[in-house]
Amino acid sequence: MLGSMIDIDLSKYPATSGVYQMFGVDDEILYVGKAKQLRNRLRSYFSAAGDGRAQIPLLMEKVQRVEVIVTDTEKEALLLENTLIKKHRPRYNIDLRDDKTYVSVRIDLREEFPALQVVRQVENDGASYFGPYSSAGAIRQTLKEIYRIFPLRHSSIERCSKRGRPCLFHQIGHCSAPCHGKISAADYRVLVTGVVDLLDGRESQVIRLLQEQMQTASVDMRFEDAARLRDQIGSIEKSIEKQKVTDHGGGNQDVIGLHREGGEVELALLFIRHGKLIGRRCYPLQWTLDLPELLSGFLQEYYSRSVILPDQLLLPLALETPELLAEWLSEKRGRKVSLLTPQRGEKKRLCLLAQRNAEESFRQRGSRRDARERVLEELQAKFQLPQLPGRIECFDISNVQGAHSVGSMAVLIAGEPASAEYRRFKIKTVVGADDYASLAEVLRRRLRRGIEEQNLPQMILIDGGKGQLGILSEVLAEFSLSGQIGAVGIAKSRVIANVRGKAVERSEERFFIPGRKNPVSFRNGSAPLFLLERLRDEAHRFAIVYHRKLRSKESLRSTLENIPGVGPARRKALLKHFGSLKQVRAASLEDLQQVPGLSLSLAELIYQFLHRSSQ
Repeated sequence: MLGSMIDIDLSKYPATSGVYQMFGVDDEILYVGKAKQLRNRLRSYFSAAGDGRAQIPLLMEKVQRVEVIVTDTEKEALLLENTLIKKHRPRYNIDLRDDKTYVSVRIDLREEFPALQVVRQVENDGASYFGPYSSAGAIRQTLKEIYRIFPLRHSSIERCSKRGRPCLFHQIGHCSAPCHGKISAADYRVLVTGVVDLLDGRESQVIRLLQEQMQTASVDMRFEDAARLRDQIGSIEKSIEKQKVTDHGGGNQDVIGLHREGGEVELALLFIRHGKLIGRRCYPLQWTLDLPELLSGFLQEYYSRSVILPDQLLLPLALETPELLAEWLSEKRGRKVSLLTPQRGEKKRLCLLAQRNAEESFRQRGSRRDARERVLEELQAKFQLPQLPGRIECFDISNVQGAHSVGSMAVLIAGEPASAEYRRFKIKTVVGADDYASLAEVLRRRLRRGIEEQNLPQMILIDGGKGQLGILSEVLAEFSLSGQIGAVGIAKSRVIANVRGKAVERSEERFFIPGRKNPVSFRNGSAPLFLLERLRDEAHRFAIVYHRKLRSKESLRSTLENIPGVGPARRKALLKHFGSLKQVRAASLEDLQQVPGLSLSLAELIYQFLHRSSQ
């Protein structure tokens, strides 16, 4: 029996479909779920004997109250659950952390001369998308080969048509130059068809088409064209030979495999496109739910994002409401999506393959986790830290001649970059180029908020030497955190020169800690050194990017202020209409004419001024 559970009168809850929210202390939402019958679902949590799920008591010990929202249908409950999870990010709902960023290839077939784009977001914009691909570099290399065979345009028609002659890509045979009328729309459409077939995995159709063209060219005694087509066929056949292809049948499928060990679940997602395994994606998940509920939560979270939806989803176990999820996914895609739990045959073999991938990913992740643990233990010993540095934060200050001073914070959690935790700080209280005062301001703001949210690091790394370390030590003492948070300064390596002043050797990075005169050093190329250098570089990059963004905004704002006839009201109208300063500069004359209250002559003046100043 769960002695620490709250008392709850289940008879007061409706037996209809809806969404339930479980609240902890301070009204924190711990979990959001949906149910066909709310009363029955809540009974599974609050029954005296429990429901056999060992992980549920961990959640129920923290629950202080439960609220429900009744819906007319299960589908409405699904949509509302999805909205509430995205809004509140409850601790016990699925939180996906990708093992890497994936890309897709986009082509809009509605354009007269479609072009290829490598994108990271899949939009419901009517264009065709292919992928996902795990390596942006690899797919760009593939596109280079595609351009050799099917030379589609690389840049916008408008921009290229302003040139006096076709671009360099046309000169090397990688662009058919539709911008200068070098190819008709009909012939260009033939190239597009070949590209789509290649990306869709239909290489045999492309080869057959090229063979027919080669034979025609040979009969017409256009031997150079025939030779070029022969080489293109050879390139495609060679590309096919290089691929590790397994024929899994037709259609597009996403296959999910699960591996559970201890309190963790590793989920592997295989992408099958026209019978070919093109990649996989893996997620570590905390096992706080039963597996069907966890899997259902994963599907809602993952496929609510901008991703490519397949024809079929192959699942390792049955869900409670597969028809409801299938209907939601089908509406989102605009075509039917089937959810299958295969019991035998080729589809079952694919599920077992996904499970083996999940097992291997868990094993590899465990090995990396053990290695990171050893690195953190070495950092704790070297820097004499009060505790293992599970969370390390690095701060950097950036300015140019005292203008637009900004601070940045990059974060490592368990030895891995946590980009969602990165923060930027616009310096508010310091005038001019005073890095020490700016650093003190940023640290105070960060620690004050960390104390309020009970989210403090175990170690802070400062980009700088003893001066910056002194500022950090003073601020930590100010908040009575000196014995709780380790302080480390990283100073750039020094160049050792010979008598003629030529650099002959570069020293290693130097690390300083309070109370020690000599720097701490690591072996060249060691894992702890690499980890801290990468963190420092991330903080520096993050600060520079923010600094450039502020300078760019200020530059455009100054430009708008210099346009005759554009006062504060019109500047506000422009920003409200376009959403950002960058979009104002990118707007065409026709776009500017759509701004309410802007006359034709003033729109022309703004357009000419912005484009003259950007040249």
